[in-house]
Amino acid sequence: MKKIKQHRRLVLFIQVFLLVFIIAAWEICSDVGLLNSFIFSSPSRMIKSAAELYHDGNLLGHIGITLAETFGSFLLVAVFTILIAVLLWWNQTFSEILEPYFVILNSLPKSAMAPIFIVWLGNNMKTIIITAISLAVFGSILNLYTSFISTDPDKIKLIKTLHGSRIDCLTKVILPLNLPSILSILKVDIGLCLIGVVIGEFLAAKQGLGYLIIYGSQVLR
Repeated sequence: MKKIKQHRRLVLFIQVFLLVFIIAAWEICSDVGLLNSFIFSSPSRMIKSAAELYHDGNLLGHIGITLAETFGSFLLVAVFTILIAVLLWWNQTFSEILEPYFVILNSLPKSAMAPIFIVWLGNNMKTIIITAISLAVFGSILNLYTSFISTDPDKIKLIKTLHGSRIDCLTKVILPLNLPSILSILKVDIGLCLIGVVIGEFLAAKQGLGYLIIYGSQVLR
């Protein structure tokens, strides 16, 4: 137990050290001219700009909008992913019909789809959330479904031997055994949803961090 704690402390120390080292190296390289500070900026200039936005009363509002869109899209992705993966596992014919379509949809360039969503849905928050969902949901469904069908068949046979129903197989074997996979997929989804929201805000927002990035690039700030 003591060795485990020491290992965790060592890992945490190295993680913090790497972060501090990268930030310090970035700042020094920018100050001495190894990096073009006009193009790459520097940590100190970024902190100064963030402080100015905070004092202007803009930063927290933009962060709040982006977080709301991210968590909203993430909740929808989580529900859709688990529900559809369960449906695919439940009905083999259903999965054989729909799986190729999910593969195709997952391979589409989502950033290129965002302008199409604007035409379909208008320039609003709905478009941003749909963009974020499209970036995360299809790959998550495929990964979770693959995890479901890879579950140890002996455990399912045991449930059936005890006269368990299909719902028993789902609730007592499939979902419990795949809980680590579900959590792992959802951890990736939260990042993908944030990326999707920022992409949507690039094109269809007047608020949010994506809008701030576009505005900053236009005024070179």
